[in-house]
Amino acid sequence: MENAIRNAIIKFEQEFMGRGPDDVRAFIVRDLVVARLKGVLTPAERQLAKTPEGVDMVKRLRQNLIAQGRDKLCEQISEITGTKILGVFTDIDVQLGERVFVFTVDRDLQGGGR
Repeated sequence: MENAIRNAIIKFEQEFMGRGPDDVRAFIVRDLVVARLKGVLTPAERQLAKTPEGVDMVKRLRQNLIAQGRDKLCEQISEITGTKILGVFTDIDVQLGERVFVFTVDRDLQGGGR
C-alpha cells in the first residue's frame, strides 16, 4: 500500500506540478498516511528561494496549487487505502526542497487495512 501511495503522489506531482520529486517515501502510521518528498523544486523555484521574498513566493504558489489539486489527490489516496480521507496537511521547506503530506483517514490502517 505504501508503494502504491508513493507512486500516486509521484504521478500527481508530475501531472499537477509539472515535475516529479527526486525521492518519495510513504508511511502508514495507524490512521495517518505520511509522505516525504525530496527534490520538489524546479530550477526557477530554487533560484527564487535565494531571497526571503522568493521563499515566501514559492511557498504561497505551492500551497495554492495543492489547494486546487487537493480533491484529486485525496481521491487517489482514498482509493488506494479504502478509507475516507478526513484531512490533509502539507508544508514545504523551500530551503531544503522538501514537502511533507499527512493524510488523516477514518480508521487504523495498520490493524488490518486493505
